[in-house]
Formats: sequence, structure tokens, C-alpha cells
Amino acid sequence: MSKNVISPTGSFHPLSAPDFLPLPQLRNVQLQRLKGIVQHAYDHVALFRKRLDDRGVAPRDLRSLDDIVKLPFTEKTDLRDTYPFGLFASPMKDIVRLHASTGTTGKPIVVAYTHEDVQVWTNVMLRSFAACGLHEGDVIQNAYGYGLFTGGLGAHYGAEALGATVIPISGGNTQRQLMVMKDFGVTAICCTPSYFLHIIDQAPEFGINVKDLPLRAGVFGAEPWTESMRRRIEADSGIKAYDIYGLSEIIGPGVAMECLCQAGPHIFEDYFYPEIIHLKTGKPCADGEEGELVLTTLSKKAMPMIRYRTRDITALTSEPCECGRTMRRIKRIARRADDMFIIRGINVYPSQIETALLKVEGALPHYQIVLTREKDLDVIEVQVEVTLEFFTDTVGALEDLQRKLSKSIESTVGLRANVRLVQPRTIQRSEGKAKRVLDQRKM
Repeated sequence: MSKNVISPTGSFHPLSAPDFLPLPQLRNVQLQRLKGIVQHAYDHVALFRKRLDDRGVAPRDLRSLDDIVKLPFTEKTDLRDTYPFGLFASPMKDIVRLHASTGTTGKPIVVAYTHEDVQVWTNVMLRSFAACGLHEGDVIQNAYGYGLFTGGLGAHYGAEALGATVIPISGGNTQRQLMVMKDFGVTAICCTPSYFLHIIDQAPEFGINVKDLPLRAGVFGAEPWTESMRRRIEADSGIKAYDIYGLSEIIGPGVAMECLCQAGPHIFEDYFYPEIIHLKTGKPCADGEEGELVLTTLSKKAMPMIRYRTRDITALTSEPCECGRTMRRIKRIARRADDMFIIRGINVYPSQIETALLKVEGALPHYQIVLTREKDLDVIEVQVEVTLEFFTDTVGALEDLQRKLSKSIESTVGLRANVRLVQPRTIQRSEGKAKRVLDQRKM
């Protein structure tokens, strides 16, 4: 792939041509790809085939994009119920990559990629970086986590394809992050917005002023963040902060990305068809109306997702963007339709915490999760009631129980939590649905 086709401004060039397709041409691409992927899923995924047959719908019934409403929704429970490979539409000999994210019961949500799927992921990440003005010659510090989570490798492949120099530093070790940022002449960083705020706050302790560095752009995602957080990041660091959106079930990061206008992420609609539906009725919402984002992968061969309910609340806008891209935009996603919350880029469900607590003898099924923010980093505290016998035992016994609970949470969820033991009947009861999460973060 030639490196000299990426313009410094992220404007029109061959690699980003799909971003600027005339709408009739884009809709035709979407329809043809939709027909193809629905047929592929019908032929190779038993669950999808059964649901279509039960509805009396066949792939040939898709004559226009509006016909997508005839297709059944896919939900996260489908991935969990068919764990690990039940939704794969390609044989294992064609699968070149597996990733996984945490699920509600401790079992991961497994996603798969063929070689072609990885190329699509690389392409949309390349276009994401180009959209916010990155180009050949940039030095990109990738502080997203590498491993089973999709964040790190997706950004890595896209940045390399862009022609940039990639530093695969992964997350953590703030002092090292700052040293590398300064010594390597980093011009862009990828990480969660809250972690970058932490980097900014820690920089003076190591004699570094972030505003003095060549850093000019940040690609931030993996957790909800607000316009006020963007303003603070930009004011305190002197960079431009861009919002990237994605989810493992669809492809990973690169489903949508802000352009230089910073007016909401453009969805790469040639690969991901977006809908907004009413939470209660499941019916389509009008343009600009808030609802749940539903996505259909238009090309993913290993594991096609048809009308996947993301549980993310947003709105679609078809208003033209000043950048000239014809791809629609979504409003910033700040909340979800379910009880999931995100801590340092990791999806966490209260049921996971409950599962971890009840693995340890002495813990009661009464707990509360308190989310706060200290030095711009999210902090999770789990308050859990313990049996009266434990609470009247020695200090050593309580400390041992606290360690066991903390370790159980870390092994189940993948992050450390502060555990505070409280006496029985301390946590407020509710006659209805228990309020498990107190989110006291101010973003």
C-alpha cells in the first residue's frame, strides 16, 4: 500500500474515497452488501436461519434498505447463549483472529475475523485516523490495551496502514507514557479520555508540560465522555480531542469516527448499516430522534451481526457535514439502555460483581457499587455486607476476607476494585429493582 496518498488534512484521496460517495451510490453499495451478508448468514448460521424461517422471511425478500426491518434483531445474549463459536459463519480454517470481551456471567463474548475482515478493520481504522488529520510521518502512541480486547490491535493496524510510526505502549505506567511521549516526539495518542486526563495531571510531577510537546491530536474512546471533558482536555493539553466509536461485536474501534469538524462521529456506512429504534417498541426512529443504535455488518464474513442491538443511546443525523463526508453522524454516546457501566475501557455489569462476591464465603448478596473519579481516573468501590460472624471476628479475618473478595472481582471482571466491608442491613433495601450502582463521577 502506497503511503503518499494520505493528505495531511484528511481531505479527499483514494483511500478515503468511500467517505465521500454520492448518496445514491452509497445506498446501492449498502443494499448489495446487505443482500450478500444476509444470504451468507442464512446459509451458515443456524440461529439466524431459524429466526428467518420462523418469520417466513427469505434473503431474497430484501429488495430495498427499508426491508431491513423484516430481519430479526441480534442481542448480546445470543453471543453468550451460543458461546464460544455458535454464531460463526466461516469455518475455523478461515478464521485468522479471535478476540473476546467480558460477558455478564464471567464467560467472554467471543468475536472472530477472517483475513478479509481484518483488512476491513484496518481500512476503517485508517480512514478514522485520516478523518482527524493524521497522516504519514505522524508518531502515534497507542495506549489502548493489547490482548483479547479489540482496542489496541485495531488502532495499531490502521495506524501502520496510514504510514504512521506506531508505538505499541499499551496502557498503564504513566511515567513511562510521559517519557516516551517526550523522547519519541509523539504527535498523536490513542487511549481513554479519562486516562489522558490522568496523564496531563501527572506530567508536572515528572517535569513535563504537555503543551510543550509536539502532541497535537488525541483519539479517545472505549468509555463515555462529554463535551465538557473534551474542552478540558483541549484547554489543558493544547491538542485536539476526537471521539472514536466501536464495539467488539461489530468489529472493534473504527465503527465511527469524528472528522476535523468535531461534530459527531461519522459511521462508516459502507461497512456498518445504522438504525435508531425506539427502546420499547423497536420501531424505527425519525432522523435526529434519540433511541437505541442498531448496527448491521455489511461485509463481515467470520461472524456477521444482523441488526445488533448495541444498547447505546444516541441519534442519527443526515445533515451535511462541512468536511464533505456523506456518511451520517451519530450524537455523542453518553449512556446505555442497560445497566452496564464502563471503567477504564472495560465493560462491567453489576451481575458480574455479584457473581464474584458470592464465590467467597462470608459475603452476603447485598452490595452496592460506587463509582467516583480521583485525579481524573475512574475508581470503583464495592460495598458488600458480610455475615455477622465475620464482622465480629478478628481484624485479620476481615482483612483476609477483603483480599479474597477483591481478588475474586479482579479475576472475574479484569480490573481491581476497592472493597469495603459493611455490617448486615447496612445497605439500603428496595421493594422494587435494587439500585446497585451509584455513579458519582463528574465528567
